[in-house]
Amino acid sequence: MTFVRSLSALSLVLVATLGHAQTLRVGLGEDPDVLDPTLARSFVGRIVFAALCDKLVDIDEKLAIVPQLATSWDWSVDGRTLTMKLRSDVVFHDGERFDGAAVKYNIERHRNMAGSNRRGELAPVASVDVVDPTTVRFNLSTPFSPLLAQLADRAGMMVSPKAAQAEGERFGTKPVCSGPFRFVERVAQDRIVFERFAQYWNKDAIHFDEVVYTPIPDATVRLANLRSGQLDFIERVAASDIGRIEAEKKFKVAHITEIGYQGLTINLGKSDLAQKNPLGRDARVREALELSLDRQGLVQVVMDNEATVGNQWVSPTNAYYAKNVPVPKRDIARAKALLKEAGVPNPAFTLVAPTTSEAQRLALVIQAMTREAGFDVRIQSTEFATSLNLADQGRYEAYLLAWSGRADPDGNVFSFYGCKQPLNYPGYCSPETDALLSQARSLREPAERKKVYEQVAARVLKERGIIYLYHRNWLWAYTPKLTGVRSLPDGLLRVSGLKFAP
Repeated sequence: MTFVRSLSALSLVLVATLGHAQTLRVGLGEDPDVLDPTLARSFVGRIVFAALCDKLVDIDEKLAIVPQLATSWDWSVDGRTLTMKLRSDVVFHDGERFDGAAVKYNIERHRNMAGSNRRGELAPVASVDVVDPTTVRFNLSTPFSPLLAQLADRAGMMVSPKAAQAEGERFGTKPVCSGPFRFVERVAQDRIVFERFAQYWNKDAIHFDEVVYTPIPDATVRLANLRSGQLDFIERVAASDIGRIEAEKKFKVAHITEIGYQGLTINLGKSDLAQKNPLGRDARVREALELSLDRQGLVQVVMDNEATVGNQWVSPTNAYYAKNVPVPKRDIARAKALLKEAGVPNPAFTLVAPTTSEAQRLALVIQAMTREAGFDVRIQSTEFATSLNLADQGRYEAYLLAWSGRADPDGNVFSFYGCKQPLNYPGYCSPETDALLSQARSLREPAERKKVYEQVAARVLKERGIIYLYHRNWLWAYTPKLTGVRSLPDGLLRVSGLKFAP
């Protein structure tokens, strides 16, 4: 069996092997969506961005905010102003200087660009002042506790203003940032190639000349590529394989508890399909669906116990978990009774499932479990980026969507439940919930924020626009010659410090 994706990809490997250049070859679970941090939505896109686009700040292993393009920051006493000092030795991949004006441009682009998925993340930012070339001031309409956490992700990624203005809507096909690697080419469903950026501000921490990302949805094939030496690193190893890999001791592995979740998203009001769908029409049907699921069974069968059962946007071990809404137990009898009350004892719906190995297994187990209560689930296997587009357009009834998570709980909930927010795939909208979500953003004390999130949980979990299932472990496997790998809860591979051992 041949595991190399294409002759063109093989050519890249041979050039790197026979020449003096060192290439890091990374296997991804899907092909990323657009490589524009303002528009991007996919988890694998964030892995790729980690090598391409530096952010104002980053996180460490304990989710603490650490410097990247910004060296320091200070909050005003009233929490309405954040002042940041910037590095003075940074240039974009097109040679343009990174400075305060570039920060202002990027934040305004994130907030105002048509189709922006960062808009909700930065909604409280009223304006950005350029104090001087290395100092910027964020002016907020209201105190906003999650701001630094947002700036540690795509909302804090900086692209070249010159390139973004020149390319317009085409920018994502030729992205220009300030990270350690610059864009070379992309062949959809085949490869993304970056080359080392010689003018990178932290170039001494970069030890590869090239990075090649290869999307391979099948976890078995990804692992086969690693075993055959065609890849150096693979993300999201199948849980069923991780024990055998560890026993063989031929590769290094990592188990990282994620800060996100695996959920079942339901179309409540995203489009007209909601009212044609028994799930969307009646909350009793959605409750029956949840009661037909055995979360522990899902974790055991789908994830080989490499996950934690949960029913919220944060795990039960998280400080912000709302204990007033505990994980419900499976109850087939009650599920059948609810369906009878709703007048649909055998509801049928289509479940959109990405083509990744894990999502396909999960869909099949959900299909089998819910059948016991009377549900007829039809599985629609869909390429991941395409599935996101279907969700965005409301062209779905139910959708298996895994969210990789953010350091602050706001990043796991606001954009999914806020009225007209960019990631609100359920189409849920409640002014009362909006007010609570905004209140949680404005509070600084964790105990006070938790009280508000308990009220949010009591409201939205009853509506079940998202039925949360579990919180996965990020499972990595990589060649033992690769050193400097850091295991961070966001599941992203940082290229700084990575090298091949002699």
